[in-house]
Amino acid sequence: MKPLHTAWTETDTPLGRLLIARNAEGLSGLWFEDQKYHPGALAVPRDDADPLLRDTVAAVRAYFAGDRSLALAQPPLPRMSPTGTAFQRAVWDALLGIPAGQTVTYGQLAARLGRPDAVRAVAAAVGRNPVSVLIPCHRVLGADGSLTGYAGGLHRKEALLTLEGGLPATLRPSPSKNPAPRRNNKQEVPA
Repeated sequence: MKPLHTAWTETDTPLGRLLIARNAEGLSGLWFEDQKYHPGALAVPRDDADPLLRDTVAAVRAYFAGDRSLALAQPPLPRMSPTGTAFQRAVWDALLGIPAGQTVTYGQLAARLGRPDAVRAVAAAVGRNPVSVLIPCHRVLGADGSLTGYAGGLHRKEALLTLEGGLPATLRPSPSKNPAPRRNNKQEVPA
């Protein structure tokens, strides 16, 4: 069995610090600092000069700067080698087929995998994606099109979809810089 990770680095993004790890075959992890399933401190050396890790940092920075080639899951994506079951890897590979600016539901993703009755298993595999952002699990929505189930936090999922132009119109933030005041829906009862 290949080691989970052999080296790591980190970088800051507009959405928080990312831990980036690799193994002998490629990129093995990319997690926001407070993300669910974050592995914690890795017992392997930090290597900021590693070419794959350095290229990944550059790709992440380009992505957050608006580089559409990365958002479209095309080169210069780093080699990826996340560790998971055959089913998880199939789900993660299917995620790479969702272009930026588009979203699918967990049910649609399950159907694409030929497993329409495995929506929960697909959702669990999506949630365990160890290479956030680059394997675009943020492009998967609930059955009703709602933002659900992002291990990095729904605020990040919304921000990533907004960056890519893939936030469904019904979920887009208001273009107004001054949100409308909240109205009190409680009925006033005269004294």
